[in-house]
Amino acid sequence: MKQALLVIDMLNDFVLPGAPLEIPAAREILPRIEALIAQARAEGRPVIYICDSHDPDDEEFDLYPPHAVAGTEGAGVVAQIAPRSGDMIVAKKRFSGFYGTNLGEALKERGIDSLEVTGVCTDICVQYTAADAVMRGFKVTIPSDSVAALSETAHDQALDHMRQVLHVEVI
Repeated sequence: MKQALLVIDMLNDFVLPGAPLEIPAAREILPRIEALIAQARAEGRPVIYICDSHDPDDEEFDLYPPHAVAGTEGAGVVAQIAPRSGDMIVAKKRFSGFYGTNLGEALKERGIDSLEVTGVCTDICVQYTAADAVMRGFKVTIPSDSVAALSETAHDQALDHMRQVLHVEVI
């Protein structure tokens, strides 16, 4: 198996205090994600950042406050785990990192068949990306200490759903 590490939406607009869609638990998982990134790089595994990148008038802003508008500081990956040369960045406009992006093709081109998924929100973008990955035949592993949601209940329910329904390996 050839595995890649996905880092989902660890962006200023989700992580920093006072951000439009602040997820306080995202700051708690930063050290663990930083360690996973270092491990992946040391092992030669691809590190792929999946990042919200919305238009200023995105229809998602009818549901959530404006966030991660393309080209703004809020749409940037938090400095502590910023991408490096050689890392891949996938801009997305919807919950899944696969929807309307080249992620699936890029993974196949690299011969990747397994994904380790980290980031936020466990119950939204992490879950939808994991679901799309499973439906495309990828083996998915989620370190439970490397994903976060707005509430512990939402986090736990999403992990349980992914474990029970998607047969994702939650560790």
